[in-house]
Amino acid sequence: MKWPLIVFIVACTAVLLALAWFQAGGLRQHAMFAAATPEEAVRALMTQVQNHDYERAFHSLDLSSNTDLASFIRDLTGSDGSLRAYSSLQSVDVSPLHADQDQAIVRLRMVWSSAVGSLDDVRDVRVVRDGSTWRVVWPKPEFFAVPPQVVSVNYLRWEVIGRDISSRWGAQDVDSPKVRITSMNAITRPGRVVILGEVENEDTVPAYLNVSASLLEADGSSIGEESSFDLISHVLLPKQVSPYRIDFPGVRIDAVKNVRMDARALLVPASADPVIAVTNQQLSKDGLGRQVLKGELVNQSGRLVNIAQVLAAFYDDNGKVIWVSDGYVDQALSPLVPVPFAVDIPNDIASRLKSYRVIVNHYSHSTT
Repeated sequence: MKWPLIVFIVACTAVLLALAWFQAGGLRQHAMFAAATPEEAVRALMTQVQNHDYERAFHSLDLSSNTDLASFIRDLTGSDGSLRAYSSLQSVDVSPLHADQDQAIVRLRMVWSSAVGSLDDVRDVRVVRDGSTWRVVWPKPEFFAVPPQVVSVNYLRWEVIGRDISSRWGAQDVDSPKVRITSMNAITRPGRVVILGEVENEDTVPAYLNVSASLLEADGSSIGEESSFDLISHVLLPKQVSPYRIDFPGVRIDAVKNVRMDARALLVPASADPVIAVTNQQLSKDGLGRQVLKGELVNQSGRLVNIAQVLAAFYDDNGKVIWVSDGYVDQALSPLVPVPFAVDIPNDIASRLKSYRVIVNHYSHSTT
């Protein structure tokens, strides 16, 4: 009776280990090293990235890849407190573009989830045949090293003194800065009503502001109230103008008889640094065929900007704001290093726009 019991225990252990290997993605890991098609190779690679198994993913790459493990990980996970560093890979879409017997080009769309919404990263990757297996060729990303130098800065700065720091945020014993909504446009979009326009800080001091709107029915009853949230430049220096956009999902434009607007401002300390230049702006289509406004951001200050948000206002022939788009850059902005950006434009808006204006919101972990 002793040997049959031992054999039974060993067999049960083997079955349990096999089940654990299968549930932990063992088949997928095996498929990574035995991908029968280019698409399988890319999907298997991204599975390991989603599982944060970057070392295994790196070792599955083709030997012709000229990257190293540290660069590969940094390319996918970000650095310097960038938005990518706080994001996770939510989904992957793979579509073949070209293939022959020995190599293929596959379009890889990675959708990263973050606290400010989803981020798209579209790349065309090369996949090559290695015997009976396909492997991904991952090029080494370019990371610009800023050489040691002195950056001269000469910018305005406003401090607020005499504050009671023990009071709750927003409680102030001074008059609020004078701000004015200079334009408002109510439009209908699929499944929603959108209020958009521009607001100006007319004062001589900086203001932290937010714009909200209430939609009213014919009898004056409220349909709903929303705010611009992050579709605005909240901190405006004196005489600066910001676009804003307020979305009302599930509302039909024919139900709206009146719109009540409200701009609330607080006095805050602020500075004109960092200066972020917007260069090489152009209207084009991205890899997914969408209309976009793309360009580059150049941090002209001497300190790191961890997260940058691009806010673009689009105007028609009459100078009226017809759309406001935004997009976050998932790379940190090092001093003097160009970083690409792109924001979406609805097709019907792209056919009507005459001009546009881009401003940049910035967030840094340290202001020193």
